Amino acid sequence: MGRVLKMQRFLIILGLVILLVGLLWPWLSKLPLGRLPGDFVIRRDGFTLYFPLATGLLVSLILTLLLWLFRR
Repeated sequence: MGRVLKMQRFLIILGLVILLVGLLWPWLSKLPLGRLPGDFVIRRDGFTLYFPLATGLLVSLILTLLLWLFRR
């Protein structure tokens, strides 16, 4: 029974986070995420490769810190 409650709580929190990001999107889209130094874009004829290395590292660091703070 405990596993079901944990899953329900996780899904509710995930839904709230998605709702919050959706509401804040006009302001979040103005942040330079995706255009940081270290985000690579390779364009060729008929082909574009986008590799957001710096953005991925930054988001991972922020999420790690937030989860660490919530678990304390």
